[in-house]
Amino acid sequence: MQGVFFLVAQQWDGCYNRKCREDHEEERDRKRKRMDKGQRKKTAQDIQWHPAFISAMNLELAADREKLVFEREYNLNTKPLEIDLLIIKKEKEARIQNEIGYFFKEYNILEYKAPGDHLDIDVYYKAVAYGCLYKSYAKTVDGRKAEEVTVSLLRDGKPQGMLEYFQRAGTVIVNPYKGIYYLSGNEVLFPTQVIVLRELEAESHAYLRVLTRKPQKPDVSRFLNILKNLDGKEEQAYAKSVLEVFAAANRKWMDQWKGEGDMSSILMEIMAPEFQQAKEKAKLEGRQEGRLEGRQAGRLEGRQEGRQEGRQEGKLEGICGTINILKKLGFGKAQISQAIMEQYHLSETETERLLQ
Repeated sequence: MQGVFFLVAQQWDGCYNRKCREDHEEERDRKRKRMDKGQRKKTAQDIQWHPAFISAMNLELAADREKLVFEREYNLNTKPLEIDLLIIKKEKEARIQNEIGYFFKEYNILEYKAPGDHLDIDVYYKAVAYGCLYKSYAKTVDGRKAEEVTVSLLRDGKPQGMLEYFQRAGTVIVNPYKGIYYLSGNEVLFPTQVIVLRELEAESHAYLRVLTRKPQKPDVSRFLNILKNLDGKEEQAYAKSVLEVFAAANRKWMDQWKGEGDMSSILMEIMAPEFQQAKEKAKLEGRQEGRLEGRQAGRLEGRQEGRQEGRQEGKLEGICGTINILKKLGFGKAQISQAIMEQYHLSETETERLLQ
């Protein structure tokens, strides 16, 4: 830290008075704000919300997944026309337990808007157009019945403007469950539901409620505890996809909550299998490489040295894998350093060298 202050002091040597320094500071702050604004814009564009949404829907409907077919980014003839998620019932009479799925018929079109994206009346008509095209592209005439097509529009915040448009048009809007609004009337071609993620019942919809830039700590804690207790590999993969996007979109909150013991311990427990898997894989690869080198050398000494080098390389790869996982989740350098020292029994000097 003293070295940093020394370098800063040197940079100020060329300024002959307070006014010079103030002008320099103002210009530096303006540049930093422009850079920060550009970085925030880039980060927002880089976050892949839709794959996380699809993972969340797989988890939401996990109890009935064997009854459904999930078609992500379903292509309607030409590439620009893609349905975010198409869910088809394998048997159209099948009853779906989840509140979102109560509404489903045989063919169900889901249009998802990420935080910051608009959900307005034109988005609704685009989803209806998808429904019309999907219905018309059946293999036989009227092969897909219009009454078996539904539209679901999902967004973190409530699309007040769109709902007011429907109210003025005389559309009937009912709210049978928290965060779920059914639309019916002359203006609605297909049965339509609007789903406001932040209004959904918290206990039943933990996966969708964390797809937000305005997280509530109880929602995040609930989601992490559910993730920690998931058994199936498929469910864990879906949930970690959601976690990765949440962490990327909410760095500030992750940094704040990771400092609290309960949240940090849950995150470390969740990622423990990945750490162990990376460690074991690297150790195995290291041993195999070491044995191969030893056999090629044809000497006992060569085999022993090769195995030792392989173990060391394997351990190093395992540590690097753990560091990358923790960085992806938004952990700071100090927290990563502590985790690495505890997991691999390293000294502060060794850990610092790996983190450089």
